Amino acid sequence: MVLPAYEVEIGTEPLDRPARNSVGGWPHLDPGQDWPECFCGERLALFFQVDIPSDVEPFGGDHLLVFHCRAHNDPSTPQLADGRLVARYWDAPQPPHPAPFWRVLIQSREARPASEAEPSVRGLPLTLRPFTDTPEKAAQTFKVGGTPSWAQDPELYSCACGEDLVYVCQVPEDMEFAVHAGRPEQPDSVRADAYVLFLGNEVYLLACPARCDPAAVWPVNQN
Repeated sequence: MVLPAYEVEIGTEPLDRPARNSVGGWPHLDPGQDWPECFCGERLALFFQVDIPSDVEPFGGDHLLVFHCRAHNDPSTPQLADGRLVARYWDAPQPPHPAPFWRVLIQSREARPASEAEPSVRGLPLTLRPFTDTPEKAAQTFKVGGTPSWAQDPELYSCACGEDLVYVCQVPEDMEFAVHAGRPEQPDSVRADAYVLFLGNEVYLLACPARCDPAAVWPVNQN
């Protein structure tokens, strides 16, 4: 069965206004949802956000945002209890860190832009184009929906609430997110003028279909 899939293309014209599909830019958040912060006190950088197309079930129509700390650059490590991710895994310790250094959010279609833009990651538009996804192992594709192109063996997890997490988005290995001149460098990044997610690992975002929490999303890392 071929599932609906959308390749994500990055534009070249800098954003000068809010856009729901963007690298950087103005994060679109639900009422009451603050811009997330890292345990170190830094506000997390918005790497990208997209409206999930309506035919990508079960999250069609929702809004996906990926934030990551500029000062911390490590892979994610799942913490399990009784065969599931631990309770509130989106806030649970990430040894040696006391908490995650990222936040992935599923917001509603009513999400509205923040009053200010992401200051470090350069704001660029994203376009989602439908394509026929015939995934090969380790295929380097930035995509929403479809089937994950696992770099290693598939990794599947159950949410602390009991639901099996569902794949929603894939970010290719060593994908660079350009930053504005003069911004602080990211440790162990590929270049001084770019940030990466999770030490440049390929990232597969798995979200809770019950939406037990806006942050109930696990970022699988492989390479």
